[in-house]
Amino acid sequence: MLEEEKLDRFLDAFLENKRPQQPVDTDFRDSEAAAQPEDSVFAQAQQILVAPVHKGKLTKRTIVSIFIILLLIPLTIWVGINVFGDRKYLVISLVILVFSMLPFFMVFEGRKPKARELMIIAVMTALAVASRAVLFAFPSFKPVETFAILTGVCFGAESGFLVGSLTMLSSNMLFGQGPWTPWQMFSAGIIGFLAGILYQKGWLKASRWSLCVYGFLTTVFIYGGIMNPAALVMSSYAINWKNLLAIYISGVPVDLVHALANVLCLWFISQPMLEKLERIKVKYGLIE
Repeated sequence: MLEEEKLDRFLDAFLENKRPQQPVDTDFRDSEAAAQPEDSVFAQAQQILVAPVHKGKLTKRTIVSIFIILLLIPLTIWVGINVFGDRKYLVISLVILVFSMLPFFMVFEGRKPKARELMIIAVMTALAVASRAVLFAFPSFKPVETFAILTGVCFGAESGFLVGSLTMLSSNMLFGQGPWTPWQMFSAGIIGFLAGILYQKGWLKASRWSLCVYGFLTTVFIYGGIMNPAALVMSSYAINWKNLLAIYISGVPVDLVHALANVLCLWFISQPMLEKLERIKVKYGLIE
């Protein structure tokens, strides 16, 4: 199909640094694809996603990643709060970034990652940062976790966590660093990591409805469930059930707006983006 030929020429020029023999057209759409009904395009996007190689079981590196993410990173945040009094948040953020990178680089298992493999993570992070920057005028309406979820589904849990955590650290260069940065890195990262694991186990489907439901629930209950008590810790109020209940209730509108942003973004871009990402992964053997 003409659309596929255009996309292949573009990817060869972009990922392999080849000079194309003929001009590269960045508009991959053709008249036939444009004439197809939405249901047909959606069905094609569903079919192109391949099943995970290790579907149904977790690899050793994923188990190690769970240990790093669920134990070492929370312990690092705890040290930042109790030892450094939340004053060394930039150091703690960089340490968390290092921990985020370790599981990702374990994916390569003894071989050096190729530049184009790292570029995929950089591009997904850049898109997430751009989505947060473009919507700066709309408080809490930031679909950052969308890109972490899509990365986790397509390239694995470790990549999803890295995109989520790196996005928060990078975008806070624009929105302001603070004691909240490590918490945001952990919250957004864990959503991408969990998406990769659930998809690998076959519990999360690469369908529009499934991703939207996952994005809504994780934004409200994981991101909000972590950031709400984090706000209580950073505000130095007494941590008790009364204050926790109050801050959760006050955070519900913010969490719902945040979740709505991810649901809308996943609904409109998940299928075309997963289709393109899967084509890139299969053709160039990226981050297997």
